[in-house]
Amino acid sequence: ETGSLLVSEGKISGLGEIPLRPDYDVLHADGLIVCPGFIDLHCHLRQPGAEERETIATGTLAAARGGFTTVCCMPNTSPPIDSRETIDYIKTEAAKNGVVQVLPIGCVTRDRKGEELVDMAALASAGAIAYSDDGSPVSNAKLMRQALEHSRTLGLPVIDHCEDTALSQGGQMNEGLIAQKLGLRGIPAAAEEDWIGRDLSLVQEIPGCHLHIAHVSTAGSVELIRQAKEKGIAFTAEVTPHHLTLTEEAVLEHGTYAKVSPPLR
Repeated sequence: ETGSLLVSEGKISGLGEIPLRPDYDVLHADGLIVCPGFIDLHCHLRQPGAEERETIATGTLAAARGGFTTVCCMPNTSPPIDSRETIDYIKTEAAKNGVVQVLPIGCVTRDRKGEELVDMAALASAGAIAYSDDGSPVSNAKLMRQALEHSRTLGLPVIDHCEDTALSQGGQMNEGLIAQKLGLRGIPAAAEEDWIGRDLSLVQEIPGCHLHIAHVSTAGSVELIRQAKEKGIAFTAEVTPHHLTLTEEAVLEHGTYAKVSPPLR
């Protein structure tokens, strides 16, 4: 729909054909698209602990410039987001220096080490909107099962980075012809697909839990997800823009700028 948008005191108050008034400030946006603010479910604000990489101030400013009005920050911080104190710090810093809404994602395990579950209820009470160990997959299936059981009780998702590190360790890019050509150790699709299969098996045994599979990257993973949905297994999954639009061939042109986790396929 083509038309005008009236904003008053920071809120949309009119749409369509809007008569101009002398006191209106007019911003000509011909050819542009107006849409609701985007939500980033997986961002790395790095604060506290790695401010040389990013801060809540710089990360939220970049988000706003890209049209994102809410960001959910992963717990790859130091200390990780495994306590009420860290969540309180992030909320305070976001209120003071952030320019968009910041929602913290708490850890699944203490210090993201995969050895002991956090107090998931306490993190929820403090303001966590989900749980994840970010790039550290929860390898202990018993702990993952317990986390999913708590997710059912608390009504919050567990976001899993699906990677069998025994298969991916030392890998630099997707396993295939390009990795061979460059002399690099590859990361097989099975490192992701086997893990997704494990998680889906757990979900099937815990009705009402909420698993969210992060950044799906292989065709085999998509097929596993499709089959699980057809069986009626309840879960969610996501894919990133770069995994949708790029392939492993980007490594030939861009080198380490095309090195991501999981790798481009």
